[in-house]
Order: sequence, then structure tokens, then C-alpha cells
Amino acid sequence: MHTSGPGTDPAEMVTVRYWAGVRAAAGVAEERLAGVSTVDDLVAHLSTARPGLLAVLPVCSVLVGGRASTGADQIAPGAVVEVLPPFAGG
Repeated sequence: MHTSGPGTDPAEMVTVRYWAGVRAAAGVAEERLAGVSTVDDLVAHLSTARPGLLAVLPVCSVLVGGRASTGADQIAPGAVVEVLPPFAGG
């Protein structure tokens, strides 16, 4: 799994966007990754690649293509994945 670089087909990449406090923990607003096929793959990769996310990932929502996704849910090449912190509501 790696971020974009020479020889990486952009159509095979997944765009990961971080929102609010998750953005601060990740240290970037967005990145592109290859080799991510499930939400579990993504979480495992991010836990290693971005240690600042370790504390927040367990309580985050992950949306794949705008739909809430977890665990073994698939992430297709070219998908947009959004990682959101928990929201308080009323």
C-alpha cells in the first residue's frame, strides 16, 4: 500500500479525505492511496502510516462513496473515502 507516485495509475487510487478533528490528527486534509480494498485495510494502513489517528479512528465514521461503511465493506479503485469524527447532536 502506498501513496501516489510515479508508475501509479490514478484510476487505481482511493482518495481519502479527513474532516474536522480527524484532519488535525492526520496532519493532512486529503491523500491518495493504492492497495486499499476494504475499510479494515484502510484502517490498518492509517493506524501505521498516521500514528496521530490511533486515538480517533475507533470513534470515527467512514463513508465510502457517501455511504457509511465498516470492516469488510469493499472500497473500489477510484472511490472517495471520508473519515469523519463523531458529531454531537440533539
